[in-house]
Amino acid sequence: MQLRPILLAVGLMTALLGAAMVPCALLDIADGRREWPAFGMSAFGSILIGGCIAILAGGDTPRTGPREAFLLTVLIWVALPAIAAIPFLASGMSFTDASFESISGLTTTGATVLTGLDDLPRGLLLWRAILQWIGGIGIIVTAIAILPTLRVGGMQLFQIESTDVSGKFLPRVTEIATQTGLVYLVLSALCAILYFANGMTPFDAVAHAMTTMAAGGFSTHDASFAYFGNGAVSVAILFMILAGLPFASFVMLARGRPMALLRDPQPRLFLGIIAVASTALLIYGANGGAAEFDSGEEAFRTTVFNVVSIITGTGYANANYTEWGPAAVIIFLGLMFLGGCAGSAACGIKMFRIEIAAKTIVAYSQRMTQRHRRAPVRYAGRVVNEDTLQSVMVFMFLYLATFVIAAALLGLFGEDAITAISGAATSVSNVGPGLGPVIGPSGTFQTLAPESKWVCAIAMLLGRLEFVAVFVVLTKRFWRD
Repeated sequence: MQLRPILLAVGLMTALLGAAMVPCALLDIADGRREWPAFGMSAFGSILIGGCIAILAGGDTPRTGPREAFLLTVLIWVALPAIAAIPFLASGMSFTDASFESISGLTTTGATVLTGLDDLPRGLLLWRAILQWIGGIGIIVTAIAILPTLRVGGMQLFQIESTDVSGKFLPRVTEIATQTGLVYLVLSALCAILYFANGMTPFDAVAHAMTTMAAGGFSTHDASFAYFGNGAVSVAILFMILAGLPFASFVMLARGRPMALLRDPQPRLFLGIIAVASTALLIYGANGGAAEFDSGEEAFRTTVFNVVSIITGTGYANANYTEWGPAAVIIFLGLMFLGGCAGSAACGIKMFRIEIAAKTIVAYSQRMTQRHRRAPVRYAGRVVNEDTLQSVMVFMFLYLATFVIAAALLGLFGEDAITAISGAATSVSNVGPGLGPVIGPSGTFQTLAPESKWVCAIAMLLGRLEFVAVFVVLTKRFWRD
């Protein structure tokens, strides 16, 4: 196995992550906060260590294959959260809490152990937003864009990390990464401008734009979006939906090919589920549900906001929807698993897997009743091959198995049933808030046992890496020459 290109990538990404700490230190200096050395020293150490690793691993990098691609993907997602945790440690957090917060940030989960956000240094709040913004675009996509000389299978890296089903829609993978990153940057900037125009301060607008387009959900206020007015909530709904759509379609739209978005079946299913879930909650609320609103407009906006926030895995909240009644709790728990479209910033099962799995069940039932009937599974007008069907089913099994194991462990470590079930669901789906009074939209993960926090953190990483890459690296066959 060729380790030099892997170490080169990890070193450069570590140095770049250290450079991203510099604006946080400068912001704390500008605010007159004494906490700025936490970022200043962390940035210096990260740049130094990452630079040394990159220099030692530099030179003529040999061509590598799939094994290196899998190992690089896993190593980056293990190494960078460790580096990202250093400023939290330097700010006085425990090792467990610092690791939890950094993993939650980079995986765009949005679960937090911090309280009193309104009084924290703005540098620390900016760091949380930066972590989610980096994680949202996909660390491997960023690596491909900034490392054109890295001789690891570029398209393999892209697909391992992002599970984009759009295929190679541009000639070169570096062009795919660059164009996707540009779309991500433009949408983030537009989101920040509209937030500012709707009453947010410049800092809040930038921080929330980062965490909105990343489908992350970290806020700068304990009240999350309940702190802001209706205009900001409407902007958030729009851009959370955009964050849950395939970025490849936006690239094609910018290149004059608008039909690419219409031909993809994922957005139709994604928007359809949002519409059905929102309508069901509004009807339930109007017919005996516990939710109380001052007007129909407020009910509509609040319901759609929270539905979109949960299904995309963003995790913002502007109401305690766990108090809306048992049917509402069940709907929100189901939304946690679904996720957005493949190739988006959203996590979860993803729309294409849900549709393929449903069609596979239908096809199988038809074959059971009519043994000689051929019932191929079709997706986007094409027959789905057996390899794709197998990968979808393997993912679904690993996803559900991880959820069940995580929920059982959380229960074993003393968490109540609703906290254990929703905590496992929200972690493996990278959503953020769970259900119930402890980790619900009005709570945090701060009071969980340290063992429970590590279970959730590991589930976050597995969910963000979509399981397969991790389990491949852990097999004995992977390490055999």
